[in-house]
Amino acid sequence: MIFTVAIDGPAAAGKGTISRAVAAEFGFAHLDTGALYRAVGVKGGDPVTAARGLEPTDLARDDLRTLEAGQAASRVAAIPEVRAALLEFQKRFARREGGAVLDGRDIGTVICPEAEVKLFVTASAAVRARRRWLELGGEAAAQPYAAVLAEVEERDARDRNRADAPLRPAEDAVVLDTSDLDSAAAVAQAVALVAAALAARG
Repeated sequence: MIFTVAIDGPAAAGKGTISRAVAAEFGFAHLDTGALYRAVGVKGGDPVTAARGLEPTDLARDDLRTLEAGQAASRVAAIPEVRAALLEFQKRFARREGGAVLDGRDIGTVICPEAEVKLFVTASAAVRARRRWLELGGEAAAQPYAAVLAEVEERDARDRNRADAPLRPAEDAVVLDTSDLDSAAAVAQAVALVAAALAARG
C-alpha cells in the first residue's frame, strides 16, 4: 500500500511530535525532512556539496536539534540547488510501499502534492517560542525568551518569503492550530484524520 501523510508547519508547532506518533500508530515509515536540512547546515563548507554528499550518519549527529542547527537549516533551505539535491530522496521516501509520514515545510505543496492526507500544523509565534525556550531549559537557558521569540519570528519570515518552496499550507491541507492544545489532543486529531482517510480508501 502506498499512502502518504504530509505534515507541514513552522518551527516548534508540534509537527515532529505529531508525525512520529502518527507513524507509530499506523506502522508507517517516518522522515523528518528538516533533519536533512539541519544536517546540511551543520556540516559546514559549501551547502550544495554537503547536500549532494549527505550520508545516513549525518542524520544521526547529536547537534541537529540545537537552535543553531535550526537557523542553519533555514538558511541552506533557501538555496535552490540544496533543495534540488534533496528533492528526489524525499519524493521516493514519500511514495514508498507500506505508507510514509513526512514532516517539513513543503511536503504537501512540493514534495508530495498527491499525498492522501495533508496537515498544516501551526501555533502562534509566542507559543512556539515559549515551547522552544522551555526545551532549551527555560529560566536556565542560555538565551532569554525574548531572544528565542525574535529568532522564531526571523525564521518564520525567512521560510515564508523564500522564493523557492515558501512555507504555506497546501490548498487542500487541514490546518491544525496547536496553540491551545496539548500534544495528546493534537495527536488525537491527526490520528483521527488519517484513520478517516484510510477508511475512505476501503
